Amino acid sequence: MSRYTVIGCHVLWRELSRSALREQHDYDFRFLRQGLHDQPDQLRTQVQEAIDLVREGRDAILVGYGLCSNGLQGIEARHTPLVIPRAHDCITLLLGSRQRYQEYFDAHPGTYWYSSGWIETNPQPGQSRCELLKKHYSDQYGEENADYLMEMEQGWMKDYTTAAYIDPDAAGPTRYRAHTMECADSLEWEYREVPGSDNLVRRFLAGDWDDDFLIVQPGQRIIPTHDAGIIGVEG
Repeated sequence: MSRYTVIGCHVLWRELSRSALREQHDYDFRFLRQGLHDQPDQLRTQVQEAIDLVREGRDAILVGYGLCSNGLQGIEARHTPLVIPRAHDCITLLLGSRQRYQEYFDAHPGTYWYSSGWIETNPQPGQSRCELLKKHYSDQYGEENADYLMEMEQGWMKDYTTAAYIDPDAAGPTRYRAHTMECADSLEWEYREVPGSDNLVRRFLAGDWDDDFLIVQPGQRIIPTHDAGIIGVEG
């Protein structure tokens, strides 16, 4: 039995916890709040702080993130090896492989992903998010400025045409599917349901680390590679 500390985004708490139940290893979970990928410097700082708090004696620290807007760039292993999936973001972990992620991305541009973790931790594009933002902007900046800010908010959505719901557990709660359908309808997007896979998460927690994972030895740090490997090491 190995002793692992798992540092992950709260978006993946369900998938990581469920897979851990199937293993015989000893896990210490530490989840960080969702949304840090929007502030890569904050993500880098908080992940490194969480790593630095781990005492010696663990066999490895499993970092449950993708590169996430270069938020892992510069993260350093101290006294314990780090293990990181080769992934751009958490959608790769939900789909089960970086190859499947790339294939879907190439075949279906304009896809915005929804999952139980994303829906639980942050209002997703849709009517309820628009209503919450409009109220927030109105309260903070006044009605006229709120209208302008909402136009800016809606601008990035023009790049998307599809709301895709993904869940590695095909029998997961139906309320998340229904919510995604409602969001797609309000935005006039196509709705798609994409089967997920726990393959990558399961191997990550089981210690079954092949080329789909990067192992960072003490003294090394993570760098983006800008190729199919996604991340590498220096030092």
